[in-house]
Amino acid sequence: MDVDLRTGWTAQQVRDAERPLLDAGEPLMAVAAAGLAREARRVLEARGARAGRVLVLVGTGSNGGDALYAAAELARAGSPVVVARLGRRAHEPALRAVERAGARVLPPDAIAGAIAAEAARAALVLDGILGTGARGGLRSPARQVVARLLEQGGPRGAVVAVDLPSGVDPDTGAVAGPSLRADATVTFGAVKAGLLRPPGRSRAGRLVLVDIGLGPHLAAPAVRAR
Repeated sequence: MDVDLRTGWTAQQVRDAERPLLDAGEPLMAVAAAGLAREARRVLEARGARAGRVLVLVGTGSNGGDALYAAAELARAGSPVVVARLGRRAHEPALRAVERAGARVLPPDAIAGAIAAEAARAALVLDGILGTGARGGLRSPARQVVARLLEQGGPRGAVVAVDLPSGVDPDTGAVAGPSLRADATVTFGAVKAGLLRPPGRSRAGRLVLVDIGLGPHLAAPAVRAR
């Protein structure tokens, strides 16, 4: 697949392209998580923190699963990893994987202040709260946690968004409520249209595309940035 970071697709177009691969049993989440872990390691190394502390902000869906599997790789490579669960549930196989890798998982009712304290110590924050299936911005408790982080000036370390910054609409780029500004966004299969449209583009930072094999199945793009 030729990488063109100026061309974007809607969330539905990406889901349609994923379907034949998922039906064929392709391990898309594993490929996505491996690409995310590679980029996270690059960011840590660029900051002189090869095995730096990592905070993972995790929502309920496959976006959180991608973040957790990537975090498991980072933990196995020596990074101290802390997981903050910000949804009613988590991707259970991925959660078990990161626990087996030695990560510390905060209780689901961890208060915003405790998570903000972890963010102040982390060299890297993985934003895996919301993915392409979400609309309307962050909800409690994630909303309160992100608002608290913004009140203290944002995380100390780098922020890497998983597929897109949480709170950015994948199609329009609209931002509803508090949202972390990413240093880099690792997006999977195809650049999401909202990452190329304002104000989402200004929240995404550097775009990194992980090829998961969608190229032959993608429809005509929804947006071409100049």
